Amino acid sequence: MARTWLLAFFMAVYGMSGLNAAFAEVRTQNIDYQHAGAKLQGFLAWDDRSDAKRPGVLVIHEWWGLNDYARQRARQLAEQGYVAFALDMYGDGRVTTHPDQAGTWMKEIQDNLEQWVQRASAGLDVLRKQSLVDADKLAAIGYCFGGATVMQMAYAGVDVDAVASFHGSLPTPKQAAPVDIKPRILVAHGNADPFVPAEKVDAFRQALEAAAADWTMIEFGGVKHSFTNPSAGDYGIEALAYDQQADRQSWQMLLWVLQDTFR
Repeated sequence: MARTWLLAFFMAVYGMSGLNAAFAEVRTQNIDYQHAGAKLQGFLAWDDRSDAKRPGVLVIHEWWGLNDYARQRARQLAEQGYVAFALDMYGDGRVTTHPDQAGTWMKEIQDNLEQWVQRASAGLDVLRKQSLVDADKLAAIGYCFGGATVMQMAYAGVDVDAVASFHGSLPTPKQAAPVDIKPRILVAHGNADPFVPAEKVDAFRQALEAAAADWTMIEFGGVKHSFTNPSAGDYGIEALAYDQQADRQSWQMLLWVLQDTFR
């Protein structure tokens, strides 16, 4: 009886839409999938306030693997109304805090460009098939190694509407001739990132211009690598440092790009 009264109260005060919002929450699920014989485990996040289809956003982790930071970004995107899938690039949910191990795993992926893009695309396929995802509205975002990955996806013609790279390595296309880059591109870069020297940034810009890409780049003065990750300073690497302002501004820019792309 009390539950019936409470339900009637919420309906009277908030209406049905307000009732849905009042009880809505972000749901998460681990999803097992495979690529090229590797067993992968990704992390899906969505808001259950509605059964309506919505845009999907792929989240690609830093070189450490699919850790809590990547999962948290997926949750944040779900809070904004997207279905987010944080994929597993390494397999078996492998995660490390040791840079030598991270570098080895990352190199194994990057040494084969075709397999690299296909591994990322396997995660995108998982996202695309989710019942709440509008398969015609997809984006991919990545951090560090993940930032390089989303750019390679864009160069390879993977079917996404937008990509966003946060403190990525800014690779240029491997093709000699300009490629037809279809996704909208957002790049957030710290100009004090020693992993990406100025000449590499210039080459990246020139490649995007030559390809007539739709691109926006935000460059933060005095900001180092991994500036969006609050745990960046825990790894004991001089080149890594969290920057709260750059993190906040780049995230807000991402949300605007997603909203503008999927309007």
